[in-house]
Amino acid sequence: QLQLMESGGGLVQPGGSLRLSCAASGFTLDHYAIKWYRQAPGKEREGVSYISPSGDITNYTTSVKGRFTISRDNAKRTVYLQMNGLKPDDTATYYCAADYIIVDGKGQWRTWGQGTQVTVSS
Repeated sequence: QLQLMESGGGLVQPGGSLRLSCAASGFTLDHYAIKWYRQAPGKEREGVSYISPSGDITNYTTSVKGRFTISRDNAKRTVYLQMNGLKPDDTATYYCAADYIIVDGKGQWRTWGQGTQVTVSS
């Protein structure tokens, strides 16, 4: 059974850094793209960053470009999100997702972690 577990969240001051981890179990990570999402209270879920199965393709939402870096270590079955220069607007619960499929012409991620809370505050 595919499972994902995020870790690494916490409370950090503006300008600080955190590294989130998304650990996979029950499957080999090599074949799966991973996407990080976040959701702040009262706001819609937002895609943050994406990495292809081999790691050669990455992308970021505009608000985090130049501050966040996604990477993966398939041998460790883990995807990372290095977050630098954190801002209060980055406060949210961060989720990783895998196993992207298309159903009725609409894409969706089938496997999600439980989320890790990131709070940026002085």
